[in-house]
Amino acid sequence: MAASNSSEDAPNTPSSPKNVYKDPDDGRQRLLLELEFVQCLANPTYIHYLAQNRYFEDEAFIGYLKYLQYWQRPEYIKFIMYPHCLYFLELLQNANFRNAMAHPGNKELAHRQQFFFWKNYRNNRLKHILPRPLPEPAEAPPPAAPPLPPAPPVPGSTIPVTAAPGPALSPMQYAIPQGSALAKNDMRSSSIDRRKRKKEG
Repeated sequence: MAASNSSEDAPNTPSSPKNVYKDPDDGRQRLLLELEFVQCLANPTYIHYLAQNRYFEDEAFIGYLKYLQYWQRPEYIKFIMYPHCLYFLELLQNANFRNAMAHPGNKELAHRQQFFFWKNYRNNRLKHILPRPLPEPAEAPPPAAPPLPPAPPVPGSTIPVTAAPGPALSPMQYAIPQGSALAKNDMRSSSIDRRKRKKEG
């Protein structure tokens, strides 16, 4: 009877391979938390915060930063939206960098360098990716057409002679003929005439 009780308790011991911890969501929550933390490392101010609060003096935290380097593998890197975080993660493996980031001046320097990288990266890449095209050689002018043979003479009796046309009239000249007796409709002159009539009357 005692033997049967001990055999029933054996599967419930922690050393048993059947009781291996399994995440309820297959590790999705852990992946998201680690992804969020890694991407926070793209911010030099956050790294400065970690250094100021002495996280970098904890050996367990240093080990965690080494563990997080798996994000550089191709199957994980596709989830990274801020690639600077991987650069800073690599720098955080160095104790000198971790100590330097505790000083506000170094934080500002890293932030400025990051800003200038963002500002000029596209233009600098385009200089190397899309080199300026070579100037195209000037095209030779088309060859001149051969001169036409002279036209045969035409008898003078068939060509009607007309006078040279005068200059074309502008459209305004069609509206009111020059020297027309039609007076312009000037509002100022009519109002002056009314005043004169009132004074005379």
